[in-house]
Amino acid sequence: MFCPPLNRRGSGGLAPNEAPSGGGLDTYSMSTNEKMKTFIIANAPDFDLEPFRIHLTQADLVIAADGGGNALYAAGMTPHFVIGDHDSLMPAAAEAFAAAGVALVRYPTAKDETDLELALLAAVERGAQQIDILGAFGGRWDQTLANVSLLAMPELRERQVRLLAAEQEAYLAHSATPIAGALNDIVSLLPLAGSARGITTHGLRYPLHNAELHFERSRGISNQICDLPAHVAVAEGILLVVHQGIIT
Repeated sequence: MFCPPLNRRGSGGLAPNEAPSGGGLDTYSMSTNEKMKTFIIANAPDFDLEPFRIHLTQADLVIAADGGGNALYAAGMTPHFVIGDHDSLMPAAAEAFAAAGVALVRYPTAKDETDLELALLAAVERGAQQIDILGAFGGRWDQTLANVSLLAMPELRERQVRLLAAEQEAYLAHSATPIAGALNDIVSLLPLAGSARGITTHGLRYPLHNAELHFERSRGISNQICDLPAHVAVAEGILLVVHQGIIT
């Protein structure tokens, strides 16, 4: 495979404080379906769910991480349950969800986990294998950076987990990870928590062969798919894949 060069341009536990009430939660509490598709909605300011509406209606499980329920409420949709300390969920949304039988799982405000981390742990507990997270970007920078770091939770190691936005996705590469994109899509490879080593790519314009990328350097930014199928493998370290293009 040869790609002609271009000019190089040198993101505590699961026991709730309050038992869940209403419907939606128990249906999934014992699921072990490996194809179970789960969406988690995080609390991003002014997040628009419309580009994802059809995907949400086809999901097996939809979880609102506290204020993430506001976007669902604005779109006229309901989650299977809401989880968090409920400091950002609008009262009108909470009232409407409760009336619809949605379980409201409440944790104390003084807790070690963010609401998104609690939602991820709850999804894992219910057997979710494919988890897409919406609303993880925007707003506070500390929350955004923490959302990216949650991809490295050990509980998610054997699961397919992505952060999704309009025409962008981010996920961790493992021993061999496909990059599901189209020709000319932009792909960036970002090491987290130190260097990533033994990186080998296929189908990218600037190939890597058993390479090392460093956390404090920008070498992995703005690569491009030039041959299909594209994929990346990493032997050591945590490597974030950021893909820009049409997301499926």
